[in-house]
Amino acid sequence: MKRIALFLATNIAVLVVISVLISVLGVGRIADETGLDLGALLALSAIIGFTGAIISLLISKPMAKWQTGAHVITEPANSEERWLLQAVEQLSARAGIKTPEVAIYEGAPNAFATGAFKNSALVAVSTGLLQTMNQEEVEAVLAHEVAHVANGDMVTMTLIQGVVNTFVVFLSRLVGYVVDKQINKDGNGQGIGYFVTSLVCQIVFGILASMIVAWFSRHREFRADAGAATYMGQPHSMISALASLGRVDPGELPKSIQTMGISDRPGFLALFSTHPPIEARIAALRNLSA
Repeated sequence: MKRIALFLATNIAVLVVISVLISVLGVGRIADETGLDLGALLALSAIIGFTGAIISLLISKPMAKWQTGAHVITEPANSEERWLLQAVEQLSARAGIKTPEVAIYEGAPNAFATGAFKNSALVAVSTGLLQTMNQEEVEAVLAHEVAHVANGDMVTMTLIQGVVNTFVVFLSRLVGYVVDKQINKDGNGQGIGYFVTSLVCQIVFGILASMIVAWFSRHREFRADAGAATYMGQPHSMISALASLGRVDPGELPKSIQTMGISDRPGFLALFSTHPPIEARIAALRNLSA
């Protein structure tokens, strides 16, 4: 969950910064005396949209390390760290990828994987996860995260985010142009009304677009669960791990992911959840063994 939450938050921030810079530098002109140039606007939107998504992808690993304070295991200090490295190495071999960096961070039961490329990824587990789960369950969680890496989920998410970003930028500037023309009918549609309206709309539309990306992410989770079952040779370990996670009060999660954690409950915030309900994931895994 933290993996996708960081990506979404970073992407929106980068997108807004790029848009402001382009506006300040005056290189984002999408209208002249003849009116709005939709082709130029679409091209500009794609450049801004995909640039924001790609930058957030490239900085995802160092950002995750910084946000969580994750300690990357280079030389195992104890038997637990040695086992973690060996487990990830074995799972990665089954998945056909290079062994990711392995890290531990302080926090409630959770884990994440991130990185721009399959062969230079990071898999991290929290101290809470290691303390509350048995070794088989921890291995299943590691298998789930390795499946995310092997499936190329971060790259796929980047492409999806780039597409929705393009529409966010396009629509926000279109609305900004229309509003500015209503305020100043003699202007070219790119006055102060355009800049203020397009910036506000970009943030609002960006939040709405996050719902689409989160919906797609929920479907990727089922695939990662299935991948974990494949790497483990059976689904029961992943089912047990999910059941253990289901017993954790969302209020005990680290503050940086509390909002995302509680959004798994029924209600409006579920639209922003990057993970489907644990009950649904367990049911899907049970269907694999039926």
